[in-house]
Amino acid sequence: MGEPLGLLKVMVVQGKRLVIRDFKSSDPYVIVKLGSQMAKTKVINSCLNPVWNEELSFSFTEPVGVLNLEVYDKDRFKADDKMGHAHLSLQPIVSAARLRQILGFSSGETTLRKIVPGSDNCLAGESSISCVNGEVVQSVWLRLCSVESGEIELSIKLIDTTAAPSG
Repeated sequence: MGEPLGLLKVMVVQGKRLVIRDFKSSDPYVIVKLGSQMAKTKVINSCLNPVWNEELSFSFTEPVGVLNLEVYDKDRFKADDKMGHAHLSLQPIVSAARLRQILGFSSGETTLRKIVPGSDNCLAGESSISCVNGEVVQSVWLRLCSVESGEIELSIKLIDTTAAPSG
């Protein structure tokens, strides 16, 4: 593995307009991957607009990777159905964290960067990266790919565990 950068906390907030994979609904869950690390949310039964509010943690190293999401419908007697996937480059939040260190923000809320949807990302709308009381946070809606509809909301926080404690 590469140089340690810290801890990445990914809050899987909610989904909206997810696709039907069972008779009238779906039982969705999300798998989040960063490199060889993987974490999974709980299953929300019979819901196309689920609210998870689950925080998943990953160790974060150089080189900076891509956060991958896969959404599935839980099935009891057969393989789980795919409900779409999305990815998010983590380079912008790492760059914003470095900017925060240079500028020395430690209190209040300051927008460090905005990212717009494009062909190279799965953003459903503009995403902002902010410094909130010294922590670098990105709020994002990701559009699911290879599926008719569906979006997932994430809140991502980069915790720098390499910085020397202030005092």
